[in-house]
Amino acid sequence: MTTSAGVSLPELTGDYVLDPMHTRIGFVARHAMVTKVRGAFHQFEGTAHLDGADPTKSTGQVIIKTESIDTGVEQRDQHLRTNDFLDAPTFPDIAFRVTQVERKSDTDYRVTGDLTVKDTTKPVSIDFEYTGNAVDPYGNLRVGLEGSTTISRKEFGVTWNAALEGGGVLVGDKVVLEFDISAIKQS
Repeated sequence: MTTSAGVSLPELTGDYVLDPMHTRIGFVARHAMVTKVRGAFHQFEGTAHLDGADPTKSTGQVIIKTESIDTGVEQRDQHLRTNDFLDAPTFPDIAFRVTQVERKSDTDYRVTGDLTVKDTTKPVSIDFEYTGNAVDPYGNLRVGLEGSTTISRKEFGVTWNAALEGGGVLVGDKVVLEFDISAIKQS
């Protein structure tokens, strides 16, 4: 198989780092039962070893700085950093470590790993689409992946909420995690 840039999958084999300038790690959560709040984490590091010949042998990890949460509203971001939610002073990192990669099709993969939020670690599966590869103007080989998954924040000890007068709660339990990844192959 040849990818969009003309590089075959086996040639993609190697070690990669996430490009923080061109990668987005975001989330979406329901607010007041009627709308969604979107946000992202702006500080993170990620590495991966991609095996183009046998993607199931690929590995990786991402470490996210909890304090870098950004929803565009500073007052809300400060609240999200407290013990009510992520407790950034006590738990400065959110971690995801890949434990399994499953190939679903030529471009679709299920990546399973251990997600640690606060002091809770649980297995999470993320469906990714391989969006291609390209050599950038600086000679770097890049690969792109897009994926998302839905988690229960309560399962990770993030339980704060407030009841609404007409019923329901202020913050939904389900959180969609979104990943738009640009990774650069290392020499």
